[in-house]
Amino acid sequence: MISDAPALQQTSEPAESAAAPSRAARYARPVLGLLLPVALALGWELVVWLGWSNGRLVPPPSRVFATLAELARSGELVRHITATLWRVGLGFAFGVIAGTLLGAVSGYWSLARRLLDPTVQALRAIPSLAWVPLFILWLGIFETSKVALIAVGVFFPVYLGVMGAILSVDRKIVEVGRTFRLSGFAMIRRILLPAVLPAYVVSLRVGLGLGWMFVVAAELIGASEGLGYLLLDGQQLGKPAQILAAIVIFAILGKLTDWLIEVAAAPFLRWQDAFGRAKGA
Repeated sequence: MISDAPALQQTSEPAESAAAPSRAARYARPVLGLLLPVALALGWELVVWLGWSNGRLVPPPSRVFATLAELARSGELVRHITATLWRVGLGFAFGVIAGTLLGAVSGYWSLARRLLDPTVQALRAIPSLAWVPLFILWLGIFETSKVALIAVGVFFPVYLGVMGAILSVDRKIVEVGRTFRLSGFAMIRRILLPAVLPAYVVSLRVGLGLGWMFVVAAELIGASEGLGYLLLDGQQLGKPAQILAAIVIFAILGKLTDWLIEVAAAPFLRWQDAFGRAKGA
């Protein structure tokens, strides 16, 4: 037993040394992601401070942060963020439900794909602003039209992602399921769902990004609150610092919500032996 102690100590030391770099890499990744925006902000602040630009049309970060602080003190910032988050959340939920259901039906059932997919692809080519007057006529200028416009933006990438993922499932895996005489539900749960899930998570992230883009178009029509309204108000009153402040908040909220999807999906994708995971991406 005494002779085994040095060996145990030697084996535990590499394990501890391997865990330390992994923890360091986990904390280093967000820091690396902040390097570029922070460097650009500091660089522009320096340019304005040196007098190489007056910073009138593109205000320095200090002026943008001062605007954000002023909006936060008055309570307007929280009100605008809450309104935008509510619209994006509802539109995202409706778009995901519709896109998932129709995408699954079109991918799993060839007849439904022949019936639905040409129409969906044609509708996908319509610009987002082209839906605005139609939704105003149908749904009015209040919240329903805004949520519907965001849902349209989320729907198409989710639909395409689900349908494409189902169609790209390896035929040999499906044949294995049929060999084991899996029922339709068991085939979906044990074969199709794990195969589709990685692409589905990507489509959710793309759909969320489009939802954040569509909310700007939605809030430019008859809105009295929201970050899109803050953008329009800054443009009409000639306040570039307010416009940039709203853009910064959009970027932060978009990144945070995308990170939430990534974190929520991580436990379901632990089985993946993908290149990105092996490289620590």
